[in-house]
Order: sequence, then structure tokens, then C-alpha cells
Amino acid sequence: MRRRNPASVQPSPCGSGFTLVELLVVIAIIGILAAFLLPALSKAKQQAYNITCLNNLKQLELCVHLYVLDNSDFYPPNNAGATFSVTTNGDVFTYNVQQSWLPGTDAATEIDPANIENGLLFKYNTSLPIYHCPSDLSTLQTADGTPLPQLRWRSYNMSQSVNGNPDPAYAPYIPAWTKFTSIRHPIPSELFTLIDESADTIQDANYGAPPAGGPWAQEWWDMPSDRHSQGANLSFADGHVEHWKWGCPKVAASDGELISAQEMPDFLRVQNAMKQPYDNN
Repeated sequence: MRRRNPASVQPSPCGSGFTLVELLVVIAIIGILAAFLLPALSKAKQQAYNITCLNNLKQLELCVHLYVLDNSDFYPPNNAGATFSVTTNGDVFTYNVQQSWLPGTDAATEIDPANIENGLLFKYNTSLPIYHCPSDLSTLQTADGTPLPQLRWRSYNMSQSVNGNPDPAYAPYIPAWTKFTSIRHPIPSELFTLIDESADTIQDANYGAPPAGGPWAQEWWDMPSDRHSQGANLSFADGHVEHWKWGCPKVAASDGELISAQEMPDFLRVQNAMKQPYDNN
């Protein structure tokens, strides 16, 4: 058997590694592909979150309808309302908490889900995640404002137009439908029930907005979210859900913030989907 001298064996060119230039070229190509793919993946992720949020509202709207069927056509009470006044020491909130679809007073400080579990809709669907939008990254805080790492439990509020119970002094100006079959205007397909609210304004569980022609300036009492590509999700009295795109970002700088001309179309769109003082027939 003929033996070869190891010293005479020459390395094959195919056995050599990448050169530095080749590695840099490969890395550059991967970087270019990532630049194209990551935005698409991020967009797909946000679309999935939006679909989940819409499904959450669909499930909660179904709970509302089941409650109506069980309670002689009456909507669940929507009594967790808060009013605020501006003082030299800051905004002072007064809460009216009674039996309600969700008796929450401040989503930011509700450390446990007790308010959800004590709500009148919980027995129809005991899944806690349907009360929270997956795009809502706002976290809890203690009563003194110390931030906590845990996400909040809820992201949605019920329209004051759906069996809302404001202070008697405001009742003549803030009407509400108490029964489903009484709804006339807006019609059920145009009257929103639940809304994906801004993390900056969600405190109680009642979504409030000044009615047309009322004794208040046009201002945001509560503000819809814009976390879904500058849009929010809503459920409607007939059971369907919608995604609404806003004309401008929704940022709450203060309570009772006056509405700019740029935001007016968005405000009127929300207002028109709520019961007004002249909608009494």
C-alpha cells in the first residue's frame, strides 16, 4: 500500500473558511433583509393585537346582550361615574360607585381584578383578558402614584348613553337609553356601547362626553385611545364591532381638555354615536 507523505499534501481550496470581506457581505445582506422584514413583522403583530382587541369587545358586547335577555330588556347599570373639578391644588375627582357592569373607580390603581369580578357582566364570561387590550401597555400604580410593573386589568369603558347614571344635576343634559328596544336615535347599529379608551383618561368605567347643546364647552371628558395605528375599536348596540381611524393623535394633556379645530371631526364622530338630549323619541 503506497503511503503519501503528509508534508506533501496541499490543502484543498474548497476547505478554506470565509474571508473577512465575504463575512461582511453576508452580514450586510442579512441586515438589508431584516430592514425589510422587521417592519412587516411589526405590522403583522399590531394587526394581530387589533384583531384580539376587536374580539374582546365582541365578547363583552355579547355579555351585554345576554344580560339584556336575562333582565327584561334592561341594560346593565352603568353607574361607575366620576366628576372632576379644577382647584388650585389640582383636579379633584368625586366618584359615584354603585352596582354596575363594572364598579371601577380608577383603572390605574386597581391592583387586583376584584372590580371586574364584581361586575354584572362577569358571570357571562369569566375570562379576565377580554377586559384588556393587548396593545395597552399602561401599568398600575399605587394610590400615591408609585409606578408598578404590572399591566392594568382593563382598557374599555361603557358609553354613558347605555344606562348611564350621572349625578341628578346632570341627568337632564346627559340622557341614556335604559332598554335595548327603546333605542331610536342613534339606531342600534350606530350607537356605540363599549370603547377602547385612552390610558390617560380611563378612571371609572363610564365613558363620558359632553352632549350637543349642553351647558359645557366642547371638551374631552374621556378620550378614545389611538394605540391601534392612530385608531380605536368600538362595539355597537346591534352587536357588531368597528375600528375607527382618527384624523390626529389622541393625547390627553389635562382633564377636560378643550378640543382643537383639528380634533373636532373626531369628537363629533364620537358624539354622534351617543344619545343626545334631543334624542328622546
